[in-house]
Amino acid sequence: MGADVLVDRATPIDAGLVATIHASCFARPWDEAAMAQFIARPDTFCLIASVVDSSGAASAGFLIARKAADEADLLTLGVAPSCRRMGLGRALLRTAMAVLRASGTKQLFLEVDEGNDAAIALYRSLGAVEVGRRPTYYEHGADAAMFSLAL
Repeated sequence: MGADVLVDRATPIDAGLVATIHASCFARPWDEAAMAQFIARPDTFCLIASVVDSSGAASAGFLIARKAADEADLLTLGVAPSCRRMGLGRALLRTAMAVLRASGTKQLFLEVDEGNDAAIALYRSLGAVEVGRRPTYYEHGADAAMFSLAL
C-alpha cells in the first residue's frame, strides 16, 4: 500500500519543523523565529504536508502565502528532498488555492527560479501562466519567472 498525503494548517509549535524543512530546500534558510512570525501574522498562512503510511506520519513539506485584498503571494513552498515526486507540493498548492478561494481571493502570484523545471511544470499543470521575469533575481544570477494563477 502506498503513502497518502495529509495537509494541515501550521500552528506556532510547528515553526521549528517548518524552518528545518526550509533549510533542507534552500541555500539561505529562514530561521525558526521568522517562521513563527509568518505563522502568527493574520494576513499570512502556513500549511504543512505530511506523508502518511503504515509506519505513521512524517511532515515533509510546507507552504507560506500572504493575502492582501483579493490577491495573494506565494512566499515560499518547499518539500524535503527525500519526499519529492510524492505529490506533497501539489497537495499543498491545491489546499492553498481552496483556502484562498474561500476567502475571496481571485489571483495567486508567485516567483520561481527559471531553472526549477519541476516547480514550473507543477505551477503550469495547475493553470498558472507566466506573466513576467525578474532578471538576476536570485543570488546565483538566475532570473525569477513570475506566474499568476487565477482562482
